[in-house]
Amino acid sequence: MPVFNRERYVVPALRSLVRQHDAADLDIIVIDDGSSDGSAEAVRFVMREHPCIRLFQQRNLGVARARNAGLRQLPADAGFVSFLDSDDISLAGRFKADLARFEADPGLELTYSLMTMADRIDDERLEPTPDSRTMTLRGISLTTALFSRALVERIGFFDEEFEQAEDTDYLLRVFESGPTYELLDSVAVYYRRHTDNLTGEHASRVRNHLRAIHKSMRRRRADPSLSAVRGIFELKSPPEWQMM
Repeated sequence: MPVFNRERYVVPALRSLVRQHDAADLDIIVIDDGSSDGSAEAVRFVMREHPCIRLFQQRNLGVARARNAGLRQLPADAGFVSFLDSDDISLAGRFKADLARFEADPGLELTYSLMTMADRIDDERLEPTPDSRTMTLRGISLTTALFSRALVERIGFFDEEFEQAEDTDYLLRVFESGPTYELLDSVAVYYRRHTDNLTGEHASRVRNHLRAIHKSMRRRRADPSLSAVRGIFELKSPPEWQMM
Protein backbone atom coordinates (compact mmCIF):
# COMPACT_ATOMS: atom_id res chain seq x y z
CA MET A 1 0.00 0.00 0.00
CA PRO A 2 1.64 3.24 -1.13
CA VAL A 3 0.54 6.23 0.95
CA PHE A 4 0.90 9.93 0.23
CA ASN A 5 -1.15 12.37 2.30
CA ARG A 6 -4.06 9.99 2.91
CA GLU A 7 -4.61 10.57 6.63
CA ARG A 8 -8.36 10.83 6.00
CA TYR A 9 -8.69 7.50 4.19
CA VAL A 10 -5.87 5.14 5.15
CA VAL A 11 -7.45 3.75 8.33
CA PRO A 12 -10.59 2.40 6.58
CA ALA A 13 -8.38 1.00 3.83
CA LEU A 14 -6.27 -0.89 6.37
CA ARG A 15 -9.35 -2.05 8.29
CA SER A 16 -10.75 -3.52 5.09
CA LEU A 17 -7.61 -5.66 4.81
CA VAL A 18 -7.10 -6.82 8.40
CA ARG A 19 -10.70 -8.04 8.65
CA GLN A 20 -9.67 -10.76 6.18
CA HIS A 21 -6.95 -12.23 8.40
CA ASP A 22 -8.95 -15.44 8.73
CA ALA A 23 -8.38 -16.19 5.03
CA ALA A 24 -4.63 -15.69 4.87
CA ASP A 25 -1.53 -15.04 6.94
CA LEU A 26 -1.38 -11.36 5.99
CA ASP A 27 1.76 -9.26 5.81
CA ILE A 28 0.58 -5.73 5.04
CA ILE A 29 3.39 -3.49 3.80
CA VAL A 30 2.71 0.24 3.91
CA ILE A 31 5.11 2.64 2.20
CA ASP A 32 4.66 6.24 3.35
CA ASP A 33 5.98 8.22 0.39
CA GLY A 34 6.94 11.42 2.20
CA SER A 35 3.50 12.38 3.50
CA SER A 36 3.29 15.83 5.08
CA ASP A 37 0.04 15.14 6.96
CA GLY A 38 -0.73 12.60 9.69
CA SER A 39 -0.78 9.53 7.43
CA ALA A 40 2.09 7.77 9.22
CA GLU A 41 0.51 8.38 12.62
CA ALA A 42 -2.82 7.03 11.35
CA VAL A 43 -1.09 3.86 10.15
CA ARG A 44 0.67 3.46 13.49
CA PHE A 45 -2.70 3.77 15.23
CA VAL A 46 -3.97 0.67 13.37
CA MET A 47 -0.63 -1.12 13.85
CA ARG A 48 -1.09 -1.10 17.62
CA GLU A 49 -3.83 -3.71 17.29
CA HIS A 50 -2.61 -5.39 14.12
CA PRO A 51 1.08 -6.28 14.10
CA CYS A 52 0.71 -7.76 10.61
CA ILE A 53 1.04 -4.17 9.35
CA ARG A 54 4.57 -2.93 8.68
CA LEU A 55 5.27 0.75 7.98
CA PHE A 56 8.23 2.05 6.00
CA GLN A 57 8.87 5.72 5.36
CA GLN A 58 10.81 7.42 2.59
CA ARG A 59 11.05 10.88 1.06
CA ASN A 60 8.54 11.62 -1.66
CA LEU A 61 9.75 9.63 -4.68
CA GLY A 62 6.47 8.92 -6.46
CA VAL A 63 4.06 6.03 -6.58
CA ALA A 64 6.14 3.73 -8.80
CA ARG A 65 9.12 3.92 -6.47
CA ALA A 66 6.82 3.45 -3.48
CA ARG A 67 5.39 0.28 -5.01
CA ASN A 68 8.89 -1.01 -5.71
CA ALA A 69 9.91 -0.26 -2.14
CA GLY A 70 7.01 -2.43 -1.02
CA LEU A 71 8.00 -5.28 -3.33
CA ARG A 72 11.51 -5.20 -1.87
CA GLN A 73 10.01 -5.81 1.58
CA LEU A 74 8.10 -8.95 0.60
CA PRO A 75 8.83 -11.75 3.07
CA ALA A 76 10.69 -14.71 1.63
CA ASP A 77 7.78 -17.07 2.28
CA ALA A 78 5.06 -14.88 0.71
CA GLY A 79 3.17 -16.98 -1.83
CA PHE A 80 0.85 -14.28 -3.17
CA VAL A 81 0.93 -10.54 -3.73
CA SER A 82 -1.88 -8.02 -3.93
CA PHE A 83 -2.10 -4.24 -3.87
CA LEU A 84 -4.53 -1.78 -2.30
CA ASP A 85 -4.43 1.97 -2.71
CA SER A 86 -4.66 3.92 0.51
CA ASP A 87 -8.09 5.41 -0.21
CA ASP A 88 -9.84 2.26 -1.44
CA ILE A 89 -11.67 -0.62 0.25
CA SER A 90 -10.97 -4.34 -0.13
CA LEU A 91 -14.22 -6.29 0.01
CA ALA A 92 -14.77 -8.73 2.84
CA GLY A 93 -14.11 -12.30 1.75
CA ARG A 94 -12.18 -11.28 -1.34
CA PHE A 95 -8.96 -13.12 -0.41
CA LYS A 96 -10.81 -16.22 0.73
CA ALA A 97 -12.62 -16.51 -2.59
CA ASP A 98 -9.54 -15.82 -4.71
CA LEU A 99 -7.26 -18.16 -2.80
CA ALA A 100 -9.81 -20.95 -3.27
CA ARG A 101 -9.28 -20.55 -7.03
CA PHE A 102 -5.53 -21.00 -6.65
CA GLU A 103 -6.06 -24.04 -4.47
CA ALA A 104 -8.36 -25.58 -7.06
CA ASP A 105 -5.87 -24.91 -9.89
CA PRO A 106 -2.19 -25.20 -8.85
CA GLY A 107 -1.14 -23.78 -12.24
CA LEU A 108 -3.08 -20.55 -11.79
CA GLU A 109 -0.93 -17.40 -11.66
CA LEU A 110 -3.44 -14.55 -11.49
CA THR A 111 -7.04 -13.74 -10.64
CA TYR A 112 -8.44 -10.48 -11.99
CA SER A 113 -11.76 -9.25 -10.65
CA LEU A 114 -14.16 -6.32 -10.96
CA MET A 115 -14.13 -3.02 -9.12
CA THR A 116 -16.97 -0.71 -8.16
CA MET A 117 -16.30 3.01 -8.30
CA ALA A 118 -18.21 4.97 -5.65
CA ASP A 119 -18.23 8.63 -4.77
CA ARG A 120 -19.46 8.11 -1.20
CA ILE A 121 -18.27 5.35 1.15
CA ASP A 122 -19.35 4.73 4.73
CA ASP A 123 -16.02 4.38 6.53
CA GLU A 124 -17.56 2.46 9.41
CA ARG A 125 -19.43 -0.11 7.32
CA LEU A 126 -16.76 -0.06 4.59
CA GLU A 127 -19.49 0.01 1.95
CA PRO A 128 -20.84 2.63 -0.48
CA THR A 129 -23.56 4.74 1.07
CA PRO A 130 -27.14 4.29 -0.19
CA ASP A 131 -26.95 7.61 -2.07
CA SER A 132 -23.54 6.89 -3.64
CA ARG A 133 -23.22 6.97 -7.40
CA THR A 134 -21.53 3.77 -8.51
CA MET A 135 -20.14 2.10 -11.59
CA THR A 136 -18.91 -1.50 -11.79
CA LEU A 137 -16.29 -2.43 -14.35
CA ARG A 138 -13.27 -4.52 -15.09
CA GLY A 139 -10.88 -1.61 -15.13
CA ILE A 140 -7.15 -1.06 -15.18
CA SER A 141 -6.52 -1.65 -11.51
CA LEU A 142 -3.78 -3.52 -9.66
CA THR A 143 -6.10 -3.73 -6.67
CA THR A 144 -8.44 -6.18 -8.41
CA ALA A 145 -5.62 -8.65 -9.03
CA LEU A 146 -4.14 -11.37 -6.87
CA PHE A 147 -0.75 -12.46 -8.22
CA SER A 148 1.24 -15.56 -7.51
CA ARG A 149 4.66 -14.69 -6.14
CA ALA A 150 6.27 -16.46 -9.10
CA LEU A 151 4.42 -14.19 -11.55
CA VAL A 152 5.51 -11.05 -9.71
CA GLU A 153 9.12 -12.20 -9.75
CA ARG A 154 8.86 -12.93 -13.48
CA ILE A 155 7.48 -9.48 -14.30
CA GLY A 156 9.90 -7.59 -12.08
CA PHE A 157 9.59 -4.06 -10.75
CA PHE A 158 7.43 -1.11 -11.75
CA ASP A 159 8.83 1.28 -14.35
CA GLU A 160 9.93 4.26 -12.27
CA GLU A 161 9.86 6.59 -15.27
CA PHE A 162 6.06 6.74 -14.92
CA GLU A 163 4.61 9.50 -12.73
CA GLN A 164 1.18 7.95 -13.24
CA ALA A 165 -0.12 4.91 -15.14
CA GLU A 166 2.63 2.74 -13.67
CA ASP A 167 -0.20 0.32 -12.94
CA THR A 168 -1.31 0.34 -16.60
CA ASP A 169 2.24 -0.41 -17.71
CA TYR A 170 2.64 -3.17 -15.13
CA LEU A 171 -0.64 -4.88 -16.00
CA LEU A 172 0.10 -4.73 -19.72
CA ARG A 173 3.45 -6.38 -19.05
CA VAL A 174 1.71 -9.02 -16.93
CA PHE A 175 -0.85 -9.96 -19.58
CA GLU A 176 1.72 -9.77 -22.38
CA SER A 177 3.68 -12.48 -20.57
CA GLY A 178 0.83 -14.93 -21.15
CA PRO A 179 0.03 -15.88 -17.56
CA THR A 180 -2.51 -18.49 -16.59
CA TYR A 181 -5.34 -16.35 -15.25
CA GLU A 182 -9.03 -16.24 -14.43
CA LEU A 183 -11.28 -13.24 -14.98
CA LEU A 184 -13.69 -13.30 -12.06
CA ASP A 185 -17.13 -11.68 -12.09
CA SER A 186 -16.94 -10.76 -8.40
CA VAL A 187 -16.11 -7.27 -7.11
CA ALA A 188 -12.75 -7.11 -5.31
CA VAL A 189 -12.52 -3.44 -4.35
CA TYR A 190 -14.49 -0.26 -3.91
CA TYR A 191 -12.58 2.47 -5.70
CA ARG A 192 -13.22 5.73 -3.89
CA ARG A 193 -13.84 8.67 -6.25
CA HIS A 194 -12.94 11.98 -4.61
CA THR A 195 -11.44 15.34 -5.49
CA ASP A 196 -7.95 14.34 -4.36
CA ASN A 197 -7.68 11.25 -6.61
CA LEU A 198 -4.30 11.24 -8.28
CA THR A 199 -6.05 10.05 -11.44
CA GLY A 200 -8.14 13.23 -11.33
CA GLU A 201 -5.20 14.99 -12.99
CA HIS A 202 -6.77 14.24 -16.34
CA ALA A 203 -4.20 15.50 -18.84
CA SER A 204 -1.26 13.86 -17.09
CA ARG A 205 -3.19 10.63 -16.58
CA VAL A 206 -4.13 10.37 -20.26
CA ARG A 207 -0.58 11.19 -21.38
CA ASN A 208 0.96 8.52 -19.15
CA HIS A 209 -1.73 5.98 -20.04
CA LEU A 210 -1.10 6.46 -23.76
CA ARG A 211 2.62 6.20 -23.14
CA ALA A 212 2.12 2.84 -21.41
CA ILE A 213 0.06 1.59 -24.37
CA HIS A 214 2.70 2.79 -26.82
CA LYS A 215 5.42 0.96 -24.90
CA SER A 216 3.29 -2.19 -25.00
CA MET A 217 2.90 -1.89 -28.76
CA ARG A 218 6.66 -1.46 -29.19
CA ARG A 219 7.37 -4.49 -27.01
CA ARG A 220 4.98 -6.67 -29.00
CA ARG A 221 6.38 -5.50 -32.33
CA ALA A 222 9.88 -6.31 -31.13
CA ASP A 223 8.83 -9.69 -29.70
CA PRO A 224 5.91 -11.39 -31.51
CA SER A 225 5.88 -14.13 -28.87
CA LEU A 226 4.28 -11.69 -26.41
CA SER A 227 0.55 -12.13 -25.96
CA ALA A 228 -1.97 -9.59 -27.24
CA VAL A 229 -3.98 -7.94 -24.48
CA ARG A 230 -7.65 -8.32 -25.46
CA GLY A 231 -10.89 -8.51 -23.52
CA ILE A 232 -9.28 -7.72 -20.18
CA PHE A 233 -10.92 -4.39 -19.43
CA GLU A 234 -14.68 -3.95 -19.86
CA LEU A 235 -17.64 -2.05 -18.46
CA LYS A 236 -20.02 -4.31 -16.49
CA SER A 237 -22.79 -1.81 -15.67
CA PRO A 238 -23.86 1.53 -17.18
CA PRO A 239 -22.15 4.55 -15.60
CA GLU A 240 -24.33 6.65 -13.36
CA TRP A 241 -22.17 9.72 -13.82
CA GLN A 242 -19.69 11.09 -16.32
CA MET A 243 -16.19 9.94 -15.35
CA MET A 244 -14.17 12.57 -17.23
